[in-house]
Amino acid sequence: MARGGWSPLSPTGGSAGDRDIEKLNICSLYTTRIPCNFTACASQVQDQRRGDLLREGNLEESALVDVWLDVEAHQYTPAISPIVYQLFLVPMQGGTPDQKLIDECLEKMKKVLDVYEARLSKFKYLSGDFVSLADLSHFPYTLPFMATPYASVFDSYPSVKAWWESLMSRPAVQRVVSQPPQN
Repeated sequence: MARGGWSPLSPTGGSAGDRDIEKLNICSLYTTRIPCNFTACASQVQDQRRGDLLREGNLEESALVDVWLDVEAHQYTPAISPIVYQLFLVPMQGGTPDQKLIDECLEKMKKVLDVYEARLSKFKYLSGDFVSLADLSHFPYTLPFMATPYASVFDSYPSVKAWWESLMSRPAVQRVVSQPPQN
């Protein structure tokens, strides 16, 4: 991450102040980021012991959370989501996955993972040495992706793989992923 919170994957190359928040939810692919962000704020206010997923008490850390939420929304998710769609939803609808599209998205994903590897080789989590909403926002697509034959792409990125394994080993994450999906 360069000075000023700029990320090479930032769509505007600007500061966290011009971030827009789009779609996200740890449990559902189709809810919005705004309720998730609101829930993170409300949880912080309600129970100080849970930790601050947005790091709102520290301007620099909060800006880094915003930057990495932006990178996830505009770089990571567009690379990984078509793969998940092709491998899970297309077959459910009776179709055949588009291998050419999967291959193209894997190449895009590798470029994104190069940036993640550089960041995660210096810090345990994306925004620093603390878990934030920026890390958790990767669950909706990474979790199903890791159940595909392409999960081995993470093997080429040891810091990214260690980050994902660290997130997956957290007790709260284990409680969420062990619950059956709700309709």
